[in-house]
Amino acid sequence: MVGITPEGLREAHNADVAIQADEKVEFKKAWADPESGTVFCLSEAPSADAVKRIHERTGHPADEIHPVPVVA
Repeated sequence: MVGITPEGLREAHNADVAIQADEKVEFKKAWADPESGTVFCLSEAPSADAVKRIHERTGHPADEIHPVPVVA
């Protein structure tokens, strides 16, 4: 997402949030670096595939998903 603006990131995040219930995902926060195009999203989901499906449906597929199974 090279060149993404704060408004563009908010729009992409809101698109995910609008359909997150379809996959029982909860998108919490998103961060982006417009220069590199790297975007990070924090979410809770039943699986990495659920997150991937939402991102694909909203038009910004995720290259990588990093599950974090340990919480303190």
